[in-house]
Amino acid sequence: MIERPRRLRQTAALRAMVAETRLHPKDLVLPAFVAEGADSPRPIASMPGVVQHTLDSLVGEARRAVDAGVGGIMLFGVPTTKDARGSGGTEPSGILNVALEQVRAAVGDDLVVMADTCLDEFTDHGHCGVLDDRGRVDNDATLEIYAEMAVAQARAGAHVVGPSGMMDGQVAAIREALDEAGLTDTVILAYAAKYASAFYGPFRDAVQSSLEGDRRTYQQDPANVIESLREIDLDLAEGADLVMVKPAMSYLDVVAAAAERASVPVAAYQVSGEYSMISAAAANGWIDRRAAALESLVSIRRAGAQVVLTYFALDAADWIG
Repeated sequence: MIERPRRLRQTAALRAMVAETRLHPKDLVLPAFVAEGADSPRPIASMPGVVQHTLDSLVGEARRAVDAGVGGIMLFGVPTTKDARGSGGTEPSGILNVALEQVRAAVGDDLVVMADTCLDEFTDHGHCGVLDDRGRVDNDATLEIYAEMAVAQARAGAHVVGPSGMMDGQVAAIREALDEAGLTDTVILAYAAKYASAFYGPFRDAVQSSLEGDRRTYQQDPANVIESLREIDLDLAEGADLVMVKPAMSYLDVVAAAAERASVPVAAYQVSGEYSMISAAAANGWIDRRAAALESLVSIRRAGAQVVLTYFALDAADWIG
């Protein structure tokens, strides 16, 4: 007898019925940038279709996400001034905290409001933590600021704080600070496996990064997987409610390993460079933007991510209905 697996592929209805992996708008989180002092949205040249929002346009974007059925929105701030400590990240009047307050007031609990809990957007040196007198990132001094930042973000309205700086002990420090402040319901999305990736380039344009050099002393080596699993175990032990792999597309093996290992939901971030590669190739007529974007998102879900951060979130929600 000839085996005929093709029988189940012959119509769109059949393929849909037997699909092993499904993509739903609620699986998706939209990363969004808000620029202090902006009087109109500013296009980001290296990320076609993505902008630095004003506060008003960001609120509008969050409402569109609700209407589209998207699961969440992750906010990043772009301040007008920076300092060595990243003070704008902890001050209630800082652009990110103001944006969190306004977005949460607009969407309530209809959209999961997430905050990037990191200093790189706010420091004049562009690193994810404060520097010691030798110019190195001071892990433990940075933890104190992360704790303060997470409390400020939760008080501003974030349902979820996302420590992304890859400091040792960051989840434990934040959990302790949140609990001491009575913010025990605030969720921690730990960037547990964040790699020192070349695919972050457009993001650094988006946040007008001041970074000189690189972050290879604290972000993970792209060559390593076992190290990622250790980081995931540590974050889970410290109280992470979700764990994240970043980037997503070049690290699907890590996503799969995390999903097999973790006892909490796994998220993956389709980062700026991954988005921009698809967008640029589509703009040149080399690939179909919609088909390539959906295929990439299904691949991330198939690898085991329950939550996918992607700049395609609104488009994908419209495409999949």
